[in-house]
Amino acid sequence: MAHPRSIEESQAGTCRCQAEEARDASPHRLDRHSVGGPGNQHALVASTDAAGLVIPHGARQLIALHAQRSDVVGHLEKLVEAHPLFPVLTSMPGVAVRTAAIVIARIPGKTLPIAAALASYAGLAPTTRQPGISIKSERVSRAGNKRLKRALFLSAFASIRFDPVSRAHYDRKRAQGKRHNQALIALAHRRLTVLFAMIRDGSR
Repeated sequence: MAHPRSIEESQAGTCRCQAEEARDASPHRLDRHSVGGPGNQHALVASTDAAGLVIPHGARQLIALHAQRSDVVGHLEKLVEAHPLFPVLTSMPGVAVRTAAIVIARIPGKTLPIAAALASYAGLAPTTRQPGISIKSERVSRAGNKRLKRALFLSAFASIRFDPVSRAHYDRKRAQGKRHNQALIALAHRRLTVLFAMIRDGSR
């Protein structure tokens, strides 16, 4: 004869199983599972529709910004071309509108009495490393106006392709053992010295 407590436990287990079967067979439970898929599909369709609206709108804004940028650049170029220093600056090979604009924006009005001061301001003046007493090496200063330095560096790079004087100076520095960038920095420094005299005297 089974123990009364065992019978009760068996009956309780049977009830739990029946309750779980009834819950699994509930139409509400089936609805929840079945609605999950189509609901997700609806969300996906909605997000796809939103992207279809946002992307063209963003593209139109980007086109408008590019147009505005072109207008601003054109207006600034006209202002630069009207500046008294523009014909002086662009008479130097490798100096076009953008380089002239940066020079005009960065140099005039500065207290730079000599070419060496301008080279230092532009970050093109070489500095000597002196550990102890002996001179170790020379390197280009990391100080100075970085935008002006970059503009002068790129201008020097452009000039060696079609200006014989700039090319000869570059080749001379390369023959002295300087690397490509070092030779360009030396050329940019040399051209800036000439540019200083041109700005000071207003000559071409």
